[in-house]
Amino acid sequence: MGRHAGGPASGGPALPKRGRWRPAALLAVVACALALLLAAILADWHSRDGTPHDERAEVGWGFTHTQYSADRGEDTARRTAAKLLTAESLPQNQHIMGWGADNPEPRPGSYNFADLDRRVALMRRSGGSPVLTLCCAPDWMKGGGARTDWSQKSLEKAPDRGHYRDFARLAGVVAKRYPDVHHFIVWNELKGFYDESRKRWDYEGYTELYNLVYEEIRRQRDDVLIGGPYVVMDSNPPDTASNISSLQGPWGIVDQRAVDALEYWNRHKAGADFVVVDGSSYTRDGNRLLPDEFRATRKFADVTAWLRKTTGLPVWWAEWYVEPPDAQDNRAGWTEEHRVAVQAAAMMNMAESGVSAAFYWNPETENGTCPGCLWSSTAVPGGGTRLPMMDLLSRFAREFPPGKEVRRPDVKGDGAQALASRDATVVVNTRDTDVQVRVDGRAVELKGYEVRWLG
Repeated sequence: MGRHAGGPASGGPALPKRGRWRPAALLAVVACALALLLAAILADWHSRDGTPHDERAEVGWGFTHTQYSADRGEDTARRTAAKLLTAESLPQNQHIMGWGADNPEPRPGSYNFADLDRRVALMRRSGGSPVLTLCCAPDWMKGGGARTDWSQKSLEKAPDRGHYRDFARLAGVVAKRYPDVHHFIVWNELKGFYDESRKRWDYEGYTELYNLVYEEIRRQRDDVLIGGPYVVMDSNPPDTASNISSLQGPWGIVDQRAVDALEYWNRHKAGADFVVVDGSSYTRDGNRLLPDEFRATRKFADVTAWLRKTTGLPVWWAEWYVEPPDAQDNRAGWTEEHRVAVQAAAMMNMAESGVSAAFYWNPETENGTCPGCLWSSTAVPGGGTRLPMMDLLSRFAREFPPGKEVRRPDVKGDGAQALASRDATVVVNTRDTDVQVRVDGRAVELKGYEVRWLG
């Protein structure tokens, strides 16, 4: 720091050794103290593209617990999975009702948090940042009674407008119950908010619910981060004739109705610390992967860039999908090597575009076969062991955390994509046959669909 103005070095009168401080000196000390205080307050805030944001929103690569997870099953398998999760300490997301959690408020003012407590306890033990998705709504908030209807149609129904405040109060109770959970997502995929009469999303209704939830949680706690609207960024083929938006690429055209919903929420939200979406790299009509399954993943980068420009907020992908589902919504048509390779390409695009969080939808099952899972089923003896997607997810979390500078290295030769930081490089073979390429001048031989990490 420089000398005080008016001090000996400036040729003016010296400050007395005792007695009152001169006003100018006192003001300088106060200004310095205020600057330090402001710096402390803003210590958690960074700027990205000139837009300030809370760095706590940058939770990184994680996953979402679904109906079956490591909190239930065979004892040894659960312990094995718990060790795996503790070793990786990945951010974890859990819904407050459904996907493994019972109805939290079966009757007004009567709470049942046993399942949610168990899931939150698992997240606590494993050390990752816990996230709660505030979905779905108890039956009595949507025209039902005390008995929970677990059908998909009922679960995915939005609360009646007259019960929006009741759902907000429930969200506030949840936020107070788990003081170590600092991140909350409001609702899931606008479930129940599609207006069939107008053939578009009821974004006005969702935003009203969002704002009530946001304000209620803020009344209960001042240390949380809240985001929405968790809209699905569906895309149609380039030859589509309706709902065409300007957000498009070789992979297709994002549905204008999704864009409208997100822009309305962004204009009318009470506040937000991050923006949440999900989506797939294949088109909604025909499940087309354009130009192919690897290059289609460019959609995640293009949508992320648009979201950052549109909202100025950190971008969270609550779910992302690269393999088209079958008629039963299962994704088991690819080999595990093929699936992991395409997932790696998708994550490379997300990392390059600067996502702040991305949660892999972990589809654990009750049997030993589990395509795309992070660990084998804890319902069977010997389960809970790591699978290839966990290797990819955890390595990405270490090598490409949010905010780390990345680049596309020079790749000579066909059939490979790569991403690099100052510490590591990942290379993906986009073909099912062996290839030889040079990455930044380094010769690399890759087996079919191999994902290789270079030091």
